[in-house]
Amino acid sequence: MFKTNFFKSALLLSVFTLVASCTKDDDNTTGSGNLETKTVSNLYAPQTGGQGQPVGGPFTKFSFSQNQIVTNDSWDIAFRGTTIIVNGGTTIGIPDEPTRTGNAAISTVTNTLSGVTTIPDPTTFLQDATNTYAIASGTNTGWYNYNSTTHIITPIPGKIYVVKTHDGKYAKMEIISYYQDAPANPDQTTPTRYFTFKHVYQPNGTNF
Repeated sequence: MFKTNFFKSALLLSVFTLVASCTKDDDNTTGSGNLETKTVSNLYAPQTGGQGQPVGGPFTKFSFSQNQIVTNDSWDIAFRGTTIIVNGGTTIGIPDEPTRTGNAAISTVTNTLSGVTTIPDPTTFLQDATNTYAIASGTNTGWYNYNSTTHIITPIPGKIYVVKTHDGKYAKMEIISYYQDAPANPDQTTPTRYFTFKHVYQPNGTNF
């Protein structure tokens, strides 16, 4: 009961913080129709376990069209610790993962966020499946690098994720930080599991 109440409280706090932190970069428009680049700050993605113990806990689900955390089936991607899943495909086989109810998929592009202006080839889009993540999970092979000396997690520069959303629209995303308030030089005392990322949502399902 304590764990359940804790995660409900954490999710409510995360929703409140996220609503207060989602911002529009008004001077940074892109692509067709002056689409807005938006920044999501401090999206909290807690987990239980780790350090040799089984990892669990609910995922924090995010909708690009709503630019906020959601608790229903309208989510596109979801976060827990360093793991990111997509609302498309089938279950991976990890504890507490939400059911896939949409048709979301991910294409990974090497570029800048503003440099991605077209939707990638459909064959490059991946969905979650048994033991397989659309956004690769793992140190130095997924979305981040891990420094074994400083124990700092750093998003890999130049990795842009083009997301086919759960309902067939598109967004592009760049992960900026895994640390609270996205400090330039986090250390081992900086709170972790707070995602900051930029994204552009295309409501027409066309190019950016």
